[in-house]
Amino acid sequence: MTIAQSTTCFRYIQDWSDHFLRLFPHRFDFIWAEHSSPSAEVEWKTESRHPLSDRLIQQGAYLFGVRFGAETSYCLLDVDTGSVYHPNNDPFALSRIVAALEPLGLVSPVACTSSYSGGLHLYFPFQYPQSSWQLAIALACLLENAGFKLQPGQLEVFPNPKPYSTDNIPSLFNAHRLPLQAGSYLLNEAFEPIWSDTCTFTSQWQLAQQRNDLASRTLKQILKQAKRKHFGVSGKAEKFVNDLNAEIELGWTGSGQTNRLLGRITMRAYIFHHVLSGGAPLVGTALVSEIVETAQALPGYSEWCRHQHEITHRAEEWAHCIEGSHYFHFGDQLKKPKPDFQDPVLTAAIEQAPSWNQRRAAATRDLIRRAIATLLEQNALPVRPTARFQALLKFGIGGASLYRHRDLWHPSHFGLDSNQTVADVFTVPVENPPDPPSSKTDSQLDCFDEASNWLSPPSLLSDNDGNKPSGKALSDLCTMLTSVMDSNHSVEPDVYQVIAEAQQVVRDAQPLSLNDSGQQEPFQAVARSARAQQLKAEAANQRQRTRMQAFLNSGDPILVAEALAWIQVNPGVLEVSQLQLDLLTKHQSEATFIERSVLLAAVESQRQRLTWSEQQVVHDLQQRFGKSSLATLSDLELQHWLKLLKQTPIDQRRRTVD
Repeated sequence: MTIAQSTTCFRYIQDWSDHFLRLFPHRFDFIWAEHSSPSAEVEWKTESRHPLSDRLIQQGAYLFGVRFGAETSYCLLDVDTGSVYHPNNDPFALSRIVAALEPLGLVSPVACTSSYSGGLHLYFPFQYPQSSWQLAIALACLLENAGFKLQPGQLEVFPNPKPYSTDNIPSLFNAHRLPLQAGSYLLNEAFEPIWSDTCTFTSQWQLAQQRNDLASRTLKQILKQAKRKHFGVSGKAEKFVNDLNAEIELGWTGSGQTNRLLGRITMRAYIFHHVLSGGAPLVGTALVSEIVETAQALPGYSEWCRHQHEITHRAEEWAHCIEGSHYFHFGDQLKKPKPDFQDPVLTAAIEQAPSWNQRRAAATRDLIRRAIATLLEQNALPVRPTARFQALLKFGIGGASLYRHRDLWHPSHFGLDSNQTVADVFTVPVENPPDPPSSKTDSQLDCFDEASNWLSPPSLLSDNDGNKPSGKALSDLCTMLTSVMDSNHSVEPDVYQVIAEAQQVVRDAQPLSLNDSGQQEPFQAVARSARAQQLKAEAANQRQRTRMQAFLNSGDPILVAEALAWIQVNPGVLEVSQLQLDLLTKHQSEATFIERSVLLAAVESQRQRLTWSEQQVVHDLQQRFGKSSLATLSDLELQHWLKLLKQTPIDQRRRTVD
């Protein structure tokens, strides 16, 4: 014999003939207390083991109170005797309170005393059950906006706006005592006690229920339009919610706003919907449905939204985007478990892992290397730095990135002969450099034997991208070097002295002659050879210091950046003035401008390839970014649009803008 288990939830025995008790259906987690003297405070206790039954209430051995479930058909305001809103203290306060709730459709309360203390309970019944969570927030919102302070002893609302739980333990709504118990009587319009029994109370309840017209649409609209405090959300999160509401609730006011509005709707629904409206956080299909429903309900949707035929598809794209982003459901940051122990090997690996900037720099350098390799395989690597710079731009590398990693491509670094030795350098006769070339021959001296002409560094940008002064050199490096060579500079004679001494030692280090006994002098030869190597190194270091100082004083962005990078490795060697540091900051900002100029030039090239008109460009920008000009796009948006343009085939035809 098997006993069948019932799958229905446990319920208390209901007395269906008692219409009064049916007004308060939620009986779980009820409160109870023993009867006390009128002047003593009641000591309430909570009973969570079983629901409150009709028969237990009818017995009347204790005082009872109930809470609210997920939905409710009434709400309650509690005004204590000592409250400033009590009729004894302010005869018009209750009328103002009722007027504040009129936007919800609540206009007729059932008033009664709570107990012998003289406190007042105002019941507002309505016909259709509403979300207790939403109703509580709407009540608090309207009353606080009207200037009433919700606090115990003054004014309380039931159901109360309980804070959102972040620990998966649901919090309970506050409980209120049932009416018509000891000391509780119905009140007339003058707030005077009248004859009270359950039938009279039920009759007044039903009359008020017919007059209070609270609909779900009205409740949601109040929640959207009114500025309110979000219970359980404070600080920056509350400001974030109100900022999102300010952008969303105005709806469409013109064309080109769909992308922006859908993004804001998605953020609010994904991050805060479970806090604002209750329930579980939205994901997947539920998130998409909320986005579509919210968008279609906003003002101006049917007049201005040009994506109504694909609104669900656009909502799915936004939902997929935010679910893969760094945004998370509010409260989830508190749920991440902390490990009880840490693996030292894993911790060390994490600490030694490269940062995001390092990974990005490595990816950029790898892209430059692959571009150089491709040009070498095609035998198309230009010799001159300007042409090489322009060739690398075609691989999608930014101008500022090329400046930062010029050691991979610039002829002064990339084109050196690795077999060249220091001794070879010393064999070159030391002569004063010629006069600086004129502006007419600058273009012919970009490089010499695949080495950069650093005496007159050319600009790596086209004339269209900068304000190159005609007939003038791009820097004062040539003049500075000439003055150094022609004047009694304190550094340059030392260079020549060291080089001359090194050349003499090199000559002395040639194969030695035999002594009188026919034997070589090995110890003297080794000593002279060691001294020669030392002098070579000193000469090379001195020449490098002189070269870096010249770079630093040149004012050229590339050379100054190279000198400052060398200074970081060799601090305290060169003299760096405050003016040079200011110039560095200026050149860094110019590098950023250069990169944006290159992006704009690439965008213009793609526009000409697609043969788009200005009207088509404006239309595409409005549809994708909600902006009408390239000047308003950020660098990231500009890069993203350039990528989309490169992927657009030439034969694609854009729709004509109405």
